[in-house]
Order: sequence, then C-alpha cells, then structure tokens
Amino acid sequence: MTMDEAVQRIEQSADPRHPRRWRRLLRNILLGLLGMIVLAWVILFVTKGRFLKHPVEGLASRALGREVRVAGDFQLYFAPFHLRFVADRLSVANPAWADKPMLFTADHVEARIAALSMIVGRRRFYSLDLVGGAGDLEFDRAHTANTWTFGTGGKGGKPFEFPRIDTATVRGTAVRFRDPRMPLVADLRIDPIRSTDARIGRAVGVTGSGTLRATPFTLAARLLSPDATVNRGANQLTLTAHAANNIIDVAGTLPTIADFEDVPLQVRARGRNMAELLNIIGVAIPRTRTYRLHAQLVKKGEAYRFTRLAGSFGDSDVAGRLTVTNGARVRLDSALTTRTLDIVDAAPFIGYNPDIVAAQGVSAAAAATGAGPQRILPDAALPVATMRAFDAGLRWTIGRLRSKNLPISDMDLTLALDRGRLALSPFTFTMARGHVASDLLFDTRQRPSFDRYDIRLSPTPLGHLLAGYGVAEAGTSGIVRGRIQLEGRGDTIHDSLATGHGRIAFVLPAGSFWTRNVQLAELDVGTFVQKMFEHKLEKPVTINCGLIGFTVRDGVAAADPILIDTSKNVILGRGGFSFRTEAIDLAIRADGKKFSLFSGQSPVGIGGHFAAPTLAVVSPQLLGRAGAGLGLAILAAPPAAILAFIDPGDAKATACGPVLAGATAAAQRTTKGAPRDDVGHGTTAKEENGHKSGGERKSQRKKFLGIF
Repeated sequence: MTMDEAVQRIEQSADPRHPRRWRRLLRNILLGLLGMIVLAWVILFVTKGRFLKHPVEGLASRALGREVRVAGDFQLYFAPFHLRFVADRLSVANPAWADKPMLFTADHVEARIAALSMIVGRRRFYSLDLVGGAGDLEFDRAHTANTWTFGTGGKGGKPFEFPRIDTATVRGTAVRFRDPRMPLVADLRIDPIRSTDARIGRAVGVTGSGTLRATPFTLAARLLSPDATVNRGANQLTLTAHAANNIIDVAGTLPTIADFEDVPLQVRARGRNMAELLNIIGVAIPRTRTYRLHAQLVKKGEAYRFTRLAGSFGDSDVAGRLTVTNGARVRLDSALTTRTLDIVDAAPFIGYNPDIVAAQGVSAAAAATGAGPQRILPDAALPVATMRAFDAGLRWTIGRLRSKNLPISDMDLTLALDRGRLALSPFTFTMARGHVASDLLFDTRQRPSFDRYDIRLSPTPLGHLLAGYGVAEAGTSGIVRGRIQLEGRGDTIHDSLATGHGRIAFVLPAGSFWTRNVQLAELDVGTFVQKMFEHKLEKPVTINCGLIGFTVRDGVAAADPILIDTSKNVILGRGGFSFRTEAIDLAIRADGKKFSLFSGQSPVGIGGHFAAPTLAVVSPQLLGRAGAGLGLAILAAPPAAILAFIDPGDAKATACGPVLAGATAAAQRTTKGAPRDDVGHGTTAKEENGHKSGGERKSQRKKFLGIF
C-alpha cells in the first residue's frame, strides 16, 4: 500500500458520514439509553418512586383541571414491567361551585397498570385494590355543569372514563349524588366487589338514603350487568325506593352508569295514598285510597315523561300519560282516562277522606275535616302554599261514576292551575240522561280565596234522575232544568258557601210525576209526595209548571219562590236553608184549585240538617214561622186559608211564563196577570221591614240572567 492510499483510508475512517461510524454511534446511544432505563428502573425500584409524588400531583392536576393530592404514602415504579401505583389518602378536588370540596377520596389505592395504555389506547388496569373510596357527584344550580366532567368549571370537558380492570377488589365505597334543582341528595353505599378476568361475576348491590324535596327516602339497587359497566357497555339496573309510605320500583338499561337522559325506564309505584307520592315533588292532589301504578319513564332535559300509565286507586281505574317538568317552577301536565270511578274515590275532590267515607260515612268524614256536628260540608282547607308553588294542566275523562243513587256518566274535566288560581272549566257530565255543564274557580291569589260556582243542568228526566230515591220511571214524564250561580270567599268549600251570594233555581216544565213510598236518609219521599199531591198514589200527578228557586245572601238561601202548579193543586213553599249551619227550615203546603171537603192536605215541614233531613206535618203557626230561625222574613198566608182536612179550593192558578223563565218571586203572576202575594220573596227579615234599597228591590225583579 502506498503512502497516499494509507492516508486516504485514514481520512475515510475519520469521516463521520462513513457507515461504520454511524453504526457504532447508534449502538453507543442505544446502550446509553438502555443503561439509563435500567438505572431509572433500579432507582424507581429501590426508592419505589416516592420522589415522584409532587411532580405526578402537578401533572395530574394540570391534566384534570383539578387539584390532585396524595396525603400519605406514594409509590410509582415498574414491577417488573408493569407500572405499580400506590397512594394513601388520595384526593381529587371538586370545582369551586360544588357543595363538597372533593370529587373523590380514598384511604388506599393500589394498582398494576399496563404502562403503554397510559400513552395510547384505552387505559388498562391489570389489578385494582380500592379501600375506603368516596365519590361526590353533583350538578350545579343552573344544571349546566357537573363534578364528573373535567374541564374549566366542570363543563366543556370530558366525563370520567372507566379503565378496563382485569382483577379488582373494592371495599367500603360510598357515593354521594346531589341535584339542587330537584332538589335531591342521596348517600349510597356500594357492596364489596371482587372481579377476576375483567368479570365481576355477580350483581353489585347498592344501598342508601337521602332526601328529595325534604322528604326522606331509602333505596336498594342492584347492577345486574357489572361487567358491562366496567367495560362501558349497557348497564342493567333495578332499584327499589321507599318514601312517604310509598314503594317505587325502577328497572332499565342505562348506556352509562350515570346517564339517564332519553333512557326508557319501567317504573312501578304503590302505596296507601297517591297524594303522599306526588307531595314528594311538591305537587298537591286530592287524597286517594290504596293505589298501584305502572308506567314508562323517559327523562328529557327538565321533563320527566310518564307514558303508558295504568293502574288503580281504591276501587277505580286510571290510565293515560303524565309529564312533570322540573324547571324554575314545577309543572304537572296529564291526560287521564278512567273507565269507572267509585263514588267513594270521588269523595276527596270535595275534601273528604275516602277511607273514612267508606268505613263510617259522609258525616264522619266531614267531622274529620273539622266540620261541626250535623254538618257534611267539609272544612278541609285548600293547600294554598302548595297551589302557588306549582302549575298544572289536566284533561280527565271518566266513563261512569259507580253510585247507588246518582246515575252519572261521561264525565269530562279540564283543570288549569296557574300560580294559585285553580279553574275547573269546563267540567261536564251526564246525569240521568241530562247534561250538566259547570265552571268552577278557586282563586287563592286573593285572600281569602275568591270562589265561583256556575253549574247548569240541561233538561233531565225526573224519573231517571230520582229512580234511586223511589220515583217510578214508568209513570214519570216530567223533566227538570236549572242553574246554580254562587260566589263566595274562603279556603274551604264550607267557608266559600257560608259567605256565598247568588241564586239557585230549578224549573219543572209540564209533565207527570209518580213515586213509590220509600225511605231515603230519614226523609220519606213517598209520604211527602202523597201529602202534597194525592192521598192515594194510584196515578201520576200532572204538573203544569214548577219552580224551586232560592236567593242566597251571606250563605243563607231563602225560597224565592217555591211554586209548583199541578192539575189539582198549587204547591207553595216558605223558609230556606243555611250553608253556614247546614240547617233546613222549609214549610210547604198544597192549595186545592177546587173545593173538596176531604181533599185538603196538611202543610209539610222539612227540617233538620243536610246530613239528616226530617219530614213532619206542620201546623199553620209553624208554617208562618218557617225560616225565622234562619233570619228569613216570611209572609204567611192568612190562617183562615189553611184549615186541617178542609181545602176551600181558592188556590190561584199559576202563569207559567215567569215560572219557566226561572224568575224571582216578585215577577210571579196568576193566570189573570195579578202579582202573587202567596210566595216567599227570598228576603231577610230586615229587608222585609222596609230597609231594602231601591237598587236591591229592582234587582230582585230581574230574571236569573241567561239561565232559561
């Protein structure tokens, strides 16, 4: 080799671009890195990585946007190829708005982790041992953020994702859930869990307690598919809760363990009183007897929609749909259908306890509301505060009311509740083949409540209406139509009627009437008709026209007038009744149109109270005093016109026009056009004695506006 060749070879070997030089350089670098890894492994293994505690806390805090701390022992090292992680008294903070400071705490966490999964793919834990874990899951008040979504303020980030866990042991775990909008707070304890090969193998039990709108509850739940849960699959859940004497069962499949949105859940509820159930969410309904319901529940935003609802309460059935909107104000919207409503189950709608009605009767139920002796109008107060706290809309159709004496069917109720103003309008039903339309208002915005009753009865066959009271349909062709218009103030039905003003009028057009002698509530209908119309009820009584009218002032109703014209008699009534005391004081007599020595009838008195009316033959003196105890002025007919067993036959035949128009007594006329002076004028004693104003006198002569 020449000198030049040797120099050239030396220069080539010194050139860094030479392949052998690169290979040696790469080998040295790799050996250096391997040495560093081995050195790091040795250092981590010897020290258990405890010196990494603060750097790891900082990295985790920045990644989650929350403070992460380990107050006790910390270990992070390779053993030998998997990451081994140990942390005692681990804590992950909540956002600043949360009610509790920590999202998660644990007494002890120990895990073996696939190192590569921490960089790419889904995180995988070969094993996990968790002791004394506690989680806090909360929504904010605006319901726009939660504690388990990581990011700024718990929104705009990503929810926590469960890693894949091959083997796990979980002991002493608790979870708290809080939703201030409902408001709901639940404290849950999770049964110990042990899994192998990524399968838990059995249902996981959860027990707990809490409050929903200040109502305590307990619950027990089971996660039937825990393996799917840890692998972020479908979660089959069953739950049973006890609250306010109610039992609620929920079953369904959740897409994730904490996701209920747009998920159909099967719900069943049972208890002694449905009002107790809905009161939990701040909704007031009348009391019910024992109920059982089932429905499908889907939560969408603020709305909880119950569809395919069906079940029973007491001896009645119900079906339909119901939506509870839990916004700034709770709102209840429902469309319900009932085939048969038992009359006992209808009792709560006027304030009676149905259980007491069924066991002891109406009088006992009225007494239970605070009503005095011998009263049946309930003193159950409207839940004013609750009525102002939520809104509602209801359409309820009822096929038939099950009752011994009241033939009612085809009920249709529309209800609207707006910030304490409750309107039942329209409320219609068929009664004895006649149609009843009503509009009822209870306005609790005014104090005391302003209440209005407007009830209209279309022409209804008397025979069918009163068949349960002993009236013979075969011989009765008469009909009745009428209207009740009253206004009053009070938070109970009794108070509103006891202060009521208005008019009550029922008209009997031409027809016939026949009755059987039967007893009803101690009032002998048959005997009454026998005394008023005929000695022997051998044939129907022919009615030319009739009006049973009352003027109501301050809760006292005065006959204005009671006037029934038959083919042989003119029936006249005096007195009235009181909504205040529920006392009845009426005297009714029949004057024959023709003289008959043996055809005269004795006056008949109806007394007692609404709950126990009485029937008796009265003397002329009692007839003259009828209604005096109620503060009513009575213009009694001359005593000579009422002689026992002798009827002079001087009854004045009635002009039926004012009668059929439902006019007051002042407008009534004889067939010759003369004003009648033999009917009660519906006035108080004070007014009869000359203290009535001209405006009042004039208004009495008006017809019952728009009725007939």
